[in-house]
Amino acid sequence: MKQKLMISGLMIVIVAMCACKKEMYNGVNSTLENSYTDTSGTLQSASAVPIGMAIDYDFIANTYGDRNIVIREAGNVTFGYAMKHGAIVKADGTLNFSRADELVTNANSAGLKVYGHTLVWHQNQNGTYLRSLIPGSTGNPVPNLIRNGDFELGTGSTFTNWSAYNGATSFSETKTASEIHGGTRALKVVNTTDNPGAQYKIQLASDLFNTEAGKTYTISFWIKSATAGGSIRLSTQPNAQYQGDQTTGTSWTQVSWSITAKDAQTRLLLDIGLKANTYFIDDITVTDASLGTPLPPTEVASKIDDAMKTFITGMVNHFKDRVKEWDVVNEPVNDNGSLRTGPYTDKDAADTFYWAEYLGRAYLAKAFTYANQADPTALLFINDYNLEAGSAKVDSLVKIVTALKEANVPIHGIGTQMHSSINSSYHDIDNMFKKLAATGLQIRISELDVKLNPSNKVMDPATSATLYSLQASMYKYILQSYFNHVPAAQRHGITIWGQMDKNSWIVTQQKLNDAPLLFDNSGKKKPAYAAVIQVLKGK
Repeated sequence: MKQKLMISGLMIVIVAMCACKKEMYNGVNSTLENSYTDTSGTLQSASAVPIGMAIDYDFIANTYGDRNIVIREAGNVTFGYAMKHGAIVKADGTLNFSRADELVTNANSAGLKVYGHTLVWHQNQNGTYLRSLIPGSTGNPVPNLIRNGDFELGTGSTFTNWSAYNGATSFSETKTASEIHGGTRALKVVNTTDNPGAQYKIQLASDLFNTEAGKTYTISFWIKSATAGGSIRLSTQPNAQYQGDQTTGTSWTQVSWSITAKDAQTRLLLDIGLKANTYFIDDITVTDASLGTPLPPTEVASKIDDAMKTFITGMVNHFKDRVKEWDVVNEPVNDNGSLRTGPYTDKDAADTFYWAEYLGRAYLAKAFTYANQADPTALLFINDYNLEAGSAKVDSLVKIVTALKEANVPIHGIGTQMHSSINSSYHDIDNMFKKLAATGLQIRISELDVKLNPSNKVMDPATSATLYSLQASMYKYILQSYFNHVPAAQRHGITIWGQMDKNSWIVTQQKLNDAPLLFDNSGKKKPAYAAVIQVLKGK
């Protein structure tokens, strides 16, 4: 199941929650809508595209009485948790397929295909195991205190966890192999003017990192310059300490500097303003000198890459005869459109792990490549939520997909989750489907549900015919928009994220007072069901 906060397209407050009150969303008056009473037939029999539903392990025992609904209404299922990293990977990194196997076998015996979900996500993972592979964890006791010291995170002249204090236009990324010490990206600094005695004229500053006053720390980095005779100096804040000027040459050289911390938090500055030259800097580490030497960032990245490859290859190989479609990368984009890179903090759940924190953007292409190598016949998808909530996120995802396609990465489709609500914007829904369809890839609605109480008022949704009607109207519009804007050849299918309201992740995990699905708590078809089947029948 998902664990996230949903951001509505339009934040319109529900003023009253009773059947006699008119509600207006997207210009729709709920009292003028159809009654949505025709629930005859089944979803899959009425649909020209595959219909799926989300299930979990309790499907086998029919714990909640919804097994018959799934078998009757759907042709395929997606597991909410059973195929995720946290469900499969044991403490020692080995893969345990037993529960997933049991669920796949049970679903197949009921005539249901299984859609694989999900190979790479930042949640629902064995984060404890993954963090044991990196410095600062068991077996690797030397943490690198500085964030993004290998400059893998960021784009263009922007580097995550770093700020330009002077000479901002002098900094840029380089991806040229001869200009990178490790990984896929390094810092490039162009200083066009000698500034005698003014090293600070061009500075790049790190975020603050925790230190202990009086303790010794070792700072290390790799540098070279386009021509011999360049110069760099390190310094610290807030209580300044200064390294002597370091002469640079045309070959990679490792420079180290030991400091005794003066503050509870320290900032590192790269001072590059003294000598005109072009500089290349990579793989900066700051470590507690008493702990020894840390693993190089390239070795850390290699360990994380191996762990990701092991899981993806193991999963796809194990299920390749029974699962032919996969969410390879899940939720790679933040709501503001930036790549989700972390870093992991103490506020994160133990199952959280950000692959991009160690592999950069390269993790996207790697994940799809590993899945394709394991099963060249499988269809591979990227999946995300809130793509219908404005343009920033969907535009960013489309750029990612376009770049992967241009690099000949094997990506075949896009999943839009559509965890929507009665006040989601019609305009933004249409905008999203148009943009996704323009990629030419397969498009699927992957996790559909519609909140009817987005303000989480104290009320009983089952007593509100008005809200049921508004919910039905939103389900109807979403499906109509999908069929209107996604060409038939690109329609991969629609998956409803659950069956009965009481078992929805919105109720059980988010603990919200809502009824977001097609069946009520007793398994009865709701107006939303009638709206969905109306669209599927082409009425």
